[in-house]
Amino acid sequence: MPCETKSRFVVLYGSQKGQAQSIAEGIAEEAEDHGLVAELSCLNQDEKYNLEKEIAPVVFVVSTTGDGEPPDNALQFVKRINKNQSPDHYKHLSYTLLALGDTNYANFCNCGKTIERRLQALGARQFYPAGFADDGVGLELVVDPWLEGLWKAVKEASSKMASVRNDESEANVKDSAKEFLGLTQPDVQLNLLSITDQRSQEAVQTDFHNVPSAPSTSSGQNPSTFSGRTEFVSQNDAMQTKDEGIPHISSSSPLTNSVPPLSQSSLNVPALPPPFLDVTLVEVDAPEQNVGPLKETFHEVPISKAVLLSRGDSVKTALLLELDISTCPALTYQPGDSLDVLCPNRAEEVDYMLCRLGLKDRRDHRVHVALRKDTKKKGAHVPPHIPQNVSLLFLFTWCLEIRSVPKKAFLRALVEYAADGTQKRRLQELCSKQGAADYNLHVRDASLSVVELLTAFSSCSPPLSLLIEHLPKLQPRPYSAASSCLRHPGKLHFVFSVVELPACFGRPAGRRGLCTGWLFDLIHPGIVFPGKTESSSSPAPAKAIHVSLRPSCSFRPPSEQSVPFIMVGPGTGVAPFIGFLQQREEARKRNPEAVFGETWLFFGCRHRNGDYLFREELEGFVASGTLSHLKVCFSRDGREAEEAVASAANPRYVQHNLLLYRQQVADILLRQSGCFYVCGDAKNMAKDVNETLMEIIKTELHVDQLEAMKKLAELREKKRYLQDIWA
Repeated sequence: MPCETKSRFVVLYGSQKGQAQSIAEGIAEEAEDHGLVAELSCLNQDEKYNLEKEIAPVVFVVSTTGDGEPPDNALQFVKRINKNQSPDHYKHLSYTLLALGDTNYANFCNCGKTIERRLQALGARQFYPAGFADDGVGLELVVDPWLEGLWKAVKEASSKMASVRNDESEANVKDSAKEFLGLTQPDVQLNLLSITDQRSQEAVQTDFHNVPSAPSTSSGQNPSTFSGRTEFVSQNDAMQTKDEGIPHISSSSPLTNSVPPLSQSSLNVPALPPPFLDVTLVEVDAPEQNVGPLKETFHEVPISKAVLLSRGDSVKTALLLELDISTCPALTYQPGDSLDVLCPNRAEEVDYMLCRLGLKDRRDHRVHVALRKDTKKKGAHVPPHIPQNVSLLFLFTWCLEIRSVPKKAFLRALVEYAADGTQKRRLQELCSKQGAADYNLHVRDASLSVVELLTAFSSCSPPLSLLIEHLPKLQPRPYSAASSCLRHPGKLHFVFSVVELPACFGRPAGRRGLCTGWLFDLIHPGIVFPGKTESSSSPAPAKAIHVSLRPSCSFRPPSEQSVPFIMVGPGTGVAPFIGFLQQREEARKRNPEAVFGETWLFFGCRHRNGDYLFREELEGFVASGTLSHLKVCFSRDGREAEEAVASAANPRYVQHNLLLYRQQVADILLRQSGCFYVCGDAKNMAKDVNETLMEIIKTELHVDQLEAMKKLAELREKKRYLQDIWA
């Protein structure tokens, strides 16, 4: 009896931090369960796929990074399809696309939208609606229903494409082509961006493990092992298998406690991610001497000065660090550039992780990582951020992001290692479709870390290999340069506020951000306080940090000095504009006869006497004529924050001042072809400023909302409306 041939399709991904790659790998792994064969490749692996000759459906999964830019491993692909101008180049190609983005940032899902726009311009046909997932509210709200409908669409596309290829009659080919065009109207209908409509998600049957609710009585057997694709777990029975030697979290914690109605619900739990790494530890004679990162692109530079910028009882602690880069020509920078700071994980948290794994006594052992020969994971490979032959201590200190927010796949994997039945059930809930709201509330929105999760779920004892498989790379943290080489040769300044994460159910006490907390501890003894000069006592030994330059492609002052520009930078968002203005002041000194355009800075903070960063320097720029207009506002001075009402005479936030000077803003931006820069918080400030600009354009040009949106898009396209923002 002949074997049925499985239909193949291609999965291509572009990923910066691993999320798009993880989803693509999940698609490839699940394909076999649907009778399909997936060929998985990264977009930069040109040798593994050939879209010019591809006759199978293609699924793209891509993220967006920076200011709407493609991930590094998708950049060349995007450049290639942008360069190609043939309208029939991909007329044979049938594709769909899942784009990941964050609406807290400008250019939402821009990489995915760019790829889709270019594919269609080159003749490709879409066989299933594109999905645009928003990490600002939860990727799974779009990703889950999109994936559920994908399988039927892939099978139908494969079938129709095969019928087109096998039809030898020219007339039938024409008819089949019409049917092929019909692929752009798929049977599966998804309202992908209506994330508040939960009914569309509940109505779709999944291919996940089904976990029933706990029975009302504990009679009968509890099959806790896998049988086929169904796992049955009874909460009541499982609670009887507690390990008495493990401390348990209080049942009053919503993070670890299962309560109705979720505790009484059957759960759709994702399939168990297949293990794919073998990890061995090798004892060595001498402990590792190297305590710094193995980063060829990073440079170790000393901190020459640390200045406290905030004053009094300011809510936030803001500091300026000066780096000595005089011996490092690779760090020569321009205003608008950023630098990446590579920081280690906190020693206390590393020790905790090693203790939880039972490996504290083997911290100096060398780690060897290899692929499991029996793995069922498609496209499995050793993560590139895992170096070979480093100590276990080094791995957890410099390589793994143990502060990362745990993904649902990690929670699902932890289920298998939870000894306590209550905690096992709760982990199933948090990674389930039905527990999405709880996951968002207690894990995602709370920025709960892997360390904190393991602390809360104390009965979990995962193996080392599981953590290496699931924990992402320890990412460097970017900071804007707050100086000019013309003003401070051989020096580079950057500014930061110490991030304070509040206590929550999984975090009994608040904690500081990883990098900002580490920097503060590093320089705390030598901080120069406002209004004081350098300490007259013996200086402390210079501390050094590892940094690399992140040049900006577009966030720079206008190349023509006569072009006017507006800067909006509340709080530490003012940092890059200090570099802009220092550069401009030096240029004015060196070219006194030159014509310089008008400059505006809109700055805001809570209190004039506590948070007015760079006050003396900004006022000095005004006095010298470098800064034409300085407009400041203080949101908490002389009023109750919740009851305050902004007015023309009493602006609270930078957007209020922009409205107050709407005519001047419109004149510079719309009539003088000036530039508009925004730096700071993406979630609130940048959105409010964007809406304010929209209102100014509508009012000054007498146009409707759509035309105002088009004008803003045009300004972005011409690099005259630029943002350097963060969530």
